[in-house]
Amino acid sequence: MDSKNPLQGQQSAGNPPPSRIAVFCVGNRLMLDEGLGPALYDELVSEYEFSENVRLFDVGCMSLDMLELVRDFDLLITVDALDATDSEPGTIFRFCPEDMKRRAGAMQSLHDLRLTDLFDTAALLGYEAKGLCLGMQVENMSPIDLTIGLTPKVHTALPRLVDTLLAELVRSGAEVKVIKTGQLVDASWLHPQLSS
Repeated sequence: MDSKNPLQGQQSAGNPPPSRIAVFCVGNRLMLDEGLGPALYDELVSEYEFSENVRLFDVGCMSLDMLELVRDFDLLITVDALDATDSEPGTIFRFCPEDMKRRAGAMQSLHDLRLTDLFDTAALLGYEAKGLCLGMQVENMSPIDLTIGLTPKVHTALPRLVDTLLAELVRSGAEVKVIKTGQLVDASWLHPQLSS
């Protein structure tokens, strides 16, 4: 058995191969809370190790360059900052791409592309994957000056967003380990900051 692939033994036991999962951490790290996705990405790569069926992407914005990922992966999870939900900053939302309102007119720019737009375009090419969106209501996505970091409420809620994503990954067939301890994460995992 290949020790680098912890899922290999499960596959040879007659189980179907695990889903190929892509995680898009969306946002601009220079725009305060708009950098939520990149902040999540940094936490994931520094603290956790993922099985080979998972790939993490630090993306500034969704683009049509990602069409091949719809072809190559079974599940695409997008994590992004949300605004105008009328909820408190730090509130986490989980929804499917089809729950997003379809665009009525032309996009103003490629920065307007959403996961649902990517899937609609991919369907024209015969590509298909499942999608899931995780978002957090933020406090300030438009600072006057370029600002790296998150507002206090969003920063405090970041560990809950990490836990939410990790639970989704585990339920979807990923294996996740804590780098420092080697402990396996399960669907009820609590970030160390939340469990103390």
